[in-house]
Amino acid sequence: MEEKTEKLWNRDFIKVMTANFSLFFAFYLLTPLLPLYLHEAFGATKDTIGVMLSGYTLAALLTRPFSGFIVDTFNRKKVLMTCFFLFFVFFAGYLAAGTLLMFAIVRTLHGSPYGALTVANSTVAIDVLPSSRRNEGIGFYGLSNNLSMAIAPSIGIWIYKASNNFELLFWLALIVAGFGLLVDSTVKVPTNEIVRNKSKLSLDRFFLTRAWLLAINIALFGFCFGVLSNYLAIYSKQVLGITSGTGTHFMLLSIGLFVSRLQGAAELRKGHMAHNAAEGIVISLIGYTLFASTAHFSSPLMVNIGYYGSAILIGLGNGHMYPAFLNMFINVAKHSERGTANSSILTSWDIGFGIGILLGGIVSEHLGYSAAFWMVAVDNAIGSALFFLATRNFFERRRLR
Repeated sequence: MEEKTEKLWNRDFIKVMTANFSLFFAFYLLTPLLPLYLHEAFGATKDTIGVMLSGYTLAALLTRPFSGFIVDTFNRKKVLMTCFFLFFVFFAGYLAAGTLLMFAIVRTLHGSPYGALTVANSTVAIDVLPSSRRNEGIGFYGLSNNLSMAIAPSIGIWIYKASNNFELLFWLALIVAGFGLLVDSTVKVPTNEIVRNKSKLSLDRFFLTRAWLLAINIALFGFCFGVLSNYLAIYSKQVLGITSGTGTHFMLLSIGLFVSRLQGAAELRKGHMAHNAAEGIVISLIGYTLFASTAHFSSPLMVNIGYYGSAILIGLGNGHMYPAFLNMFINVAKHSERGTANSSILTSWDIGFGIGILLGGIVSEHLGYSAAFWMVAVDNAIGSALFFLATRNFFERRRLR
């Protein structure tokens, strides 16, 4: 009965979710338009654009393992505010960058506070949740990411088409990030127990080694999303003949993510993390397989059904799977390792995501885009088999709470 009396939607949790929405809104507002900006403002080639934009992801990836250690070792509120302030300031750097080199430097450096901030903010969200509602709350927390991903790109494109002014978009991103910084500054964060470990630094101070199999498994699923998010538009146009449906595909995927997180909240509240992950994994496998099969459908109607139907299934699957995995990482970590657990799952996902971008391009170049997406379906099947044969039992054996 006591569990029901603890309030999930407390004031600080709502503030942290609002700040999280703001930081991802500022990020996604610019993401689809930066290639166009670099081409129009600086005359950058496709190869140059790819290298420049990948620097952001690389910087975030390199920062995240150390972010978890810092969040667990120092005062979390101070770490959060420092990271958010730097994330906010770098948007002003886009306005000041007058050359391609300066923009490349600013964009790459911006990835570091972004990587650290996502770890710090999600760790603070865990801190302000009541313990009995923590699993459920983490699932809801991710809705702020999904909502920003669903609406920010469309708003950014609409503003650009209406104004033809990139500077306006940079100012808007700066203002939204500043709003998030202001909101987070009012959050009352419980003082975390700072563990002063005088022993030599080891890998488990930066990566949750207790969750190594979980990390491999989530990296396999991150691989799939890396290929999908980067090669969907060109695959849709060149292979499927769908020229204006990419936005709709991502919108349906986001809706699936949103709905499944709402559906899965009750199961997470009961502690059924492995069950929720299994459900999402099966749905995702069906979705990715349907997407890969779409190119072989002869009827345009069936192509559309497969194309848009797979988006919903992939969204539903990932919306169940990712929050469950995040909870599993946290539940095999000690209380003093929450930051490390957060950074570990993000790092694992980013590694898979990055390898997916790389191999997706190589396979597409030599065997075609259809082969690249069949590679995704096979990879997802391997990840599914790993979970049911090993990872699920691995988690139950190492679960601490």
